[in-house]
Amino acid sequence: MKYILALDQGTSSSRAALFDKDLSVSAITQEDLFPVYPHSGWVEHDPNAILTSQIRVAQSVLQVCGAASSDIAGIGIANQRETTIIWNRETGEPIYNAIVWQDRRTAEFCSLIQEEGLTEIIKSKTGLIVDPYFSATKIQWILDNVPAARKDAEAGRLAFGNVDSWLLWNLTDGNVHATDITNASRTMLANIHTGDWDSELLEIFQVPRQLLPDIKPSSYVFANSRREFLGTSTPISGIAGDQQAALFGQACTSPGFAKTTYGTGSFVLMHTGGTPI
Repeated sequence: MKYILALDQGTSSSRAALFDKDLSVSAITQEDLFPVYPHSGWVEHDPNAILTSQIRVAQSVLQVCGAASSDIAGIGIANQRETTIIWNRETGEPIYNAIVWQDRRTAEFCSLIQEEGLTEIIKSKTGLIVDPYFSATKIQWILDNVPAARKDAEAGRLAFGNVDSWLLWNLTDGNVHATDITNASRTMLANIHTGDWDSELLEIFQVPRQLLPDIKPSSYVFANSRREFLGTSTPISGIAGDQQAALFGQACTSPGFAKTTYGTGSFVLMHTGGTPI
């Protein structure tokens, strides 16, 4: 097998890249993605547009390179983080648009959380400040504002995921509901010390545990893709939120190294070693 296929689903575009055995880029394809702004401070994506654009660029990058699906050793996914999607497990259809990480509709609720004195508890478990940026309050908003959503979530009929989980679910015909630790750590629901969803945080944000994906390592064979995706069933063997993926990709593999990304947003990440800072 000649290539690794990287899927890079971002805020403003979906991209796919083929890397050869020397980790050189053999081809890249890209398709623009356009957010919608229903109200001031609200930012959304059509989840199906995310999916179809990512499938198109993945299939086209093979054509550009003259590669066959049997040439692909594995698939990796990097994705816009925090963006929140909830869908019906039976139909696979989203119950609401994806709420993008930039969205500020839950700012008032975050202020209430701060006024209740919960900031330090949340920070100690997640390393995060209380902010609409993260997924927890986005999930709560959807459950409280989409008719029957909370009832269906509590009954186990719905699934939540960031963009990685949404792609994984669809590329495996709904057989795998999972995420990796980097994406889970940006939901404000995962305890970074245990590597699992935190019951106290789920209670604070009123999120049913049965809604959530399984948390796996970033380097992990999550599943094989459905044959219709590329023509051959291929291992999906890596997932990382785009900024953590960039940190590793820029070879910041020792404590103290940091990188800055200038993209749709500006992000600084540092390798802190084994001790949270």
